[in-house]
Amino acid sequence: MSVLFEPCSIKNLEIRNRFVRSATYDGFADNNGHISDRQIKLYSDLAEGGVGLIISGIAYVHHSGQVSPFQNSIAGEEFVPGFRKLTSAVHERGAKIAVQLFHGGREAKYLKTKNTLPLAPSIIENDLYYKGEYRALTDSEIWEIIHAFGDGAKRAKEAGFDAVQLHGAHAYLLSQFLSPYTNQRQDQWGGSLENRLRLHFEIYRDIREKVGNDYPVLIKIGVEDGFLGGLEFNEGKQAAKLLADFGFDSLEISQGLRGIRYVGTEYKTKINSRDKEAYYRNWCREIKSQTDIPTMMVGGLRTFSLMKEIIENKEANFVSLCRPLICEPNLINDWKTNEHKKAKCISCNKCVESIFKGKPIDCIQATKKKSKRRIGPKNKEGSL
Repeated sequence: MSVLFEPCSIKNLEIRNRFVRSATYDGFADNNGHISDRQIKLYSDLAEGGVGLIISGIAYVHHSGQVSPFQNSIAGEEFVPGFRKLTSAVHERGAKIAVQLFHGGREAKYLKTKNTLPLAPSIIENDLYYKGEYRALTDSEIWEIIHAFGDGAKRAKEAGFDAVQLHGAHAYLLSQFLSPYTNQRQDQWGGSLENRLRLHFEIYRDIREKVGNDYPVLIKIGVEDGFLGGLEFNEGKQAAKLLADFGFDSLEISQGLRGIRYVGTEYKTKINSRDKEAYYRNWCREIKSQTDIPTMMVGGLRTFSLMKEIIENKEANFVSLCRPLICEPNLINDWKTNEHKKAKCISCNKCVESIFKGKPIDCIQATKKKSKRRIGPKNKEGSL
């Protein structure tokens, strides 16, 4: 049996294989943030399809952090019963599931209260990479958000999630605090690397107080912004080590800030050959070598043999996929019977375009296949 199908643990959580479904917004929640039947079907299919650990899409912990009208919320007790149905469905199919705890920061433009501005670490004058109004967080607001993350983790545990993951990448609040470009505060929350990580540390402390020491707390971290003045990898890898040393149980290595004018982006296209895959491989390998906790490698992984090589070389403990599983939820099971199967995802990013337009996630490749099956061949008379 391939090493990819060997179990591996994060803290005391044993996962049946090395495949992680990386979190993404799916747009299927109802307009109050509750889990929908469509989401339960989505995650049930992934569990049935062989994924070891599913990280469900971003769930905002505080009303000020919402980025979309159809995003899940974990900001109140009323959301626990729906999440409990979700976790039960996934567990029945043999997979483990974590929820990604989230605050959008200045990206949270979907606010239900009129004339309310998104929140950010600090105001950046003449910002080349962001257009729109927002305001800087006060100290008391930062603490309110910290406690909201802790409360969200407590609800996640009550709902049956096996772990929580903090979203610390992709231009959202935690990466805004980590980046020297977006965090220009002059108080305890800004300046040095340790100060820019203070929000992460305090959230971790609050979570631990509310869920205990045995519950796995993961983080997805953006270790480079990819543009002048942003977070550079040398500092990003230091941040990853500090988070591991502080107590986080697993790191998923990704990119930091992003946007239409950023040089770097976490959603690369035209991944049509093996050498274009695993575009965060070097980062993950280096961070893995300096930490003792399990790491997850994400970023354009498509080929079974490459992922096998990564795990065998101990460059990561887990491989994390999203776009290929949007296209083929049963892909992991398919690989179990045929390691040479080619993933059908062509990295066209139409699924990502849907997300940024506030639409439910979709795959045009999968939709085309379904349409062909539904239409069928024409008969000699030309009718269906």
